[in-house]
Amino acid sequence: MKPQDFITKWRNVELTERSASQSHFIDLCRMLDEPGPTDADPTGEWYAFEKGAMKTGGGDGWADVWKRGHFAWEYKRTGGDLDKAYVQLQRYAIALEQPPLLIVADTQRIRIHTNWTNSVQQTTELQLDELADERRRRVLKWAFTEPDQLKPGKTRQQLTEEAAEKFVWLAQKLRERGYEAHAVAHFVNRMVFCMFAEDVGLLPRQMFRRMLEESQNDATAFVDNAKALFGAMRAGGRVGFERVEWFNGGIFDDDMVLPLQKQDLKEALAAAQLDWSNIDPSIMGTLFERGLDPDKRGQLGAHYTDAEKIELIVRPVIIEPLTAEWAAIKDKIAPLMERSRTHRDKAQQTRAFNEAQKLHRDFIERLKSFRVLDPACGSGNFLYVALRALKDIEHRTNLDAEALGLPRGFPTVGPECVKGIEINAFAAELARVSVWIGEIQWMQRNGFDVSRSPILKSLDNIACRSALLNSDGSEPEWPAADVIVGNPPFLGGKLLRASLGDATVNQMFVVYDGRVPAEADLVCYWFAKAREAIDAGRTERAGLVSTNSIRGGANREVLEDIEEAGRIFNAWSDEPWVVEGAAVRVSLVCFDAEDRTDDLFLNGHPVPQINPDLTSSETNLTKAARLKENVGVAFMGDTKGGAFDISGEQARSWLELPRNPNGRFNSDVLRPWINGMDITRRPAGKWIIDFGWTMTEVDSALYEAPFSHALLEVRDRRRKTQREEYTRFWWRHTRPRPDMWSAIGTSSRYIVTPTLSKHRLFTWCY
Repeated sequence: MKPQDFITKWRNVELTERSASQSHFIDLCRMLDEPGPTDADPTGEWYAFEKGAMKTGGGDGWADVWKRGHFAWEYKRTGGDLDKAYVQLQRYAIALEQPPLLIVADTQRIRIHTNWTNSVQQTTELQLDELADERRRRVLKWAFTEPDQLKPGKTRQQLTEEAAEKFVWLAQKLRERGYEAHAVAHFVNRMVFCMFAEDVGLLPRQMFRRMLEESQNDATAFVDNAKALFGAMRAGGRVGFERVEWFNGGIFDDDMVLPLQKQDLKEALAAAQLDWSNIDPSIMGTLFERGLDPDKRGQLGAHYTDAEKIELIVRPVIIEPLTAEWAAIKDKIAPLMERSRTHRDKAQQTRAFNEAQKLHRDFIERLKSFRVLDPACGSGNFLYVALRALKDIEHRTNLDAEALGLPRGFPTVGPECVKGIEINAFAAELARVSVWIGEIQWMQRNGFDVSRSPILKSLDNIACRSALLNSDGSEPEWPAADVIVGNPPFLGGKLLRASLGDATVNQMFVVYDGRVPAEADLVCYWFAKAREAIDAGRTERAGLVSTNSIRGGANREVLEDIEEAGRIFNAWSDEPWVVEGAAVRVSLVCFDAEDRTDDLFLNGHPVPQINPDLTSSETNLTKAARLKENVGVAFMGDTKGGAFDISGEQARSWLELPRNPNGRFNSDVLRPWINGMDITRRPAGKWIIDFGWTMTEVDSALYEAPFSHALLEVRDRRRKTQREEYTRFWWRHTRPRPDMWSAIGTSSRYIVTPTLSKHRLFTWCY
């Protein structure tokens, strides 16, 4: 069919939606020289009219036309509401395998909405007469043949980075003018949410952008204008003649505004031109935290962890178990619904229908009451991904139930299902904003209106406090939750005091004594508490990110406790990740109290078992005992227990000093020093002060320069440890290993191996 013939035929057609849709679509296929559904796929498996189950609300399918991997297409009568048709496609997109294009049409218009998950959404509309233009027809042809040609060039990540960059600039300017950091963060978060709210239609007629434009010529008016808007958003009200809905949720708890200068307003207006409806909550919090928190500005250009990585934990801990639960329930509902339609006894029909409906309702209640805790939630990326997963599961469940003949269900799972603990105030507030934005985006993208009165519910379930110690030094109790997920902070055991302070570390050692080794990484405390929550029946499963060194040494003891109490059912032993803006290697560990071994996965592959060192070998080497043949032959190396290490340059300068008061040179107590990093990478060329294991404090003090260094860098810290073996002989290494040195004796060489490296390496030392 020639384009002009198509246009002429359909210009004056006034048939109803049902009468016209398939005929119109077939003519489109002929005009574009494309096969229709029944020609290309007579089975309707991948290309079909009326795709989907009978809808209880009327109509014969989830989409009038569907082509796998290309589009879902819905018709309305001529002049009908195409927005309503689009909402229908959004609601059923998940059941239609999330096609990249959602197309709505009548006989006079075709509107193409892009639907790629990670791209900014765009809409293209074609009028009937435009189909005479070959370039416009090509756009429609791509929907049938090459949908990727219509994929927007800008990703949601790129948009979010661009938005964060603009507000980082504004936050820095406000800080330079002396405004307190938390006030700046709170104010900028309000502006961010206003821009999002107006782009998703929650603020009327681009109200925030108009307010910025109005203030361009008079910066002093901005404060009054913004106060009026924020005040209205606090409890609902009016700005001029325009009604503003009730937002609050904590972010609009007052009308506080910081004054902006003319250039600030110009930058803010430029930011408002972006499409904030497409911002990506999985990275938004991280990027804005780096800009708003003065301690994290250095991470601005660094990478971040995206949602796909987070799903490596969310999928086995949340998605797969709940999906399996629903599959089993659906298998019970199907025969009940068949009986409700075919049984001769009406009472039996009613009983079967009611039983099926109860099974569905009970599972929805299970989802509504399901709670996810991230006890180190940062700026909320795990919470957002978890919430999205729960809402997707509920939506899929409702669609499955509808397909079986039950009444249509609507979303009930909301932000109350996620709980967080975060010690950083900047991050905690951003976590709340990320969850709010994620909730609103999900509702609108799946064709549902957002909740009202207020739009933003209180998110007190994201608490700003420590997950390990209360302010009085006692151990905090974590909120009850069905599962625990997250990315707790990594900090090597030897760095705890320098980063957290002696008082905090001493109290941690007291509170967690016998549960976490004192030498363990900070992340191990979260593993221990999560395992204890599972043991106590307060939590079903947990999935946490850790440093990959959790597989060995003192760190591994927490995984050994987990294996003894239950099992590790899913793990990634050595994955790339981003922590505090730096690319690192991590282990992802999911565990529970089950004793089954039929569903274990390591590094994405099924395995018969997962050992505490995150291997799957039949022989669990972590349980290996020391061979008697190794006694007196194999040793752990010297443990210094303080800042005895010095640079090679410093050591050489001390070696050149004249004799000490005892008549001896410093070479008696200075040694070249290596650790595991020197074996696996380039040697750092460090030296170490070593007074041995018999030298008294008085004798050690006669080596003046080395002893002065030890006084300054070691003694006071040692005395704060409250461990007698550390304080009594503070000038000595904590574990000087005299047996090792005796065994080495006068040997010219010996073999060393690092215990925490990815691979077991052996090398000679001379």
